[in-house]
Amino acid sequence: MGMFSWFTQDTNHRIVNGERHTVYMTDNNGNSYKEECYEGYGVFGGKDYYELLAEMNGYPSDRDKGIELAFADGYSNGDNPHVFHPSLTELKPEYMDGVAPESDPDQGFPYDECEDEYDYDDYNDEDE
Repeated sequence: MGMFSWFTQDTNHRIVNGERHTVYMTDNNGNSYKEECYEGYGVFGGKDYYELLAEMNGYPSDRDKGIELAFADGYSNGDNPHVFHPSLTELKPEYMDGVAPESDPDQGFPYDECEDEYDYDDYNDEDE
């Protein structure tokens, strides 16, 4: 099972794995799922994001189908605009017209507070 994460659509809060923070996932029928500590696998309040995406687009509850739809046609961030996406919000359950939430390029992994901002692989030794 892969790690997935996003930014909330109302406050642009990064959804971090293991962080105690309330996030609502809402579908096009007004159903919402409240998550208080996201674990990184796409499940909010016991409901899988990609299963819900498949359901919202007329398919059975199938995680693999939802992933296929989200990433179809070369949308490598899973933000295919040709399908309906569940909404992820922080302040209240709210449906954002099927627009995909922004994907977190760090997949929700917490930032290490001790790391510098630059990539160590790009740093050259002073001896060179």
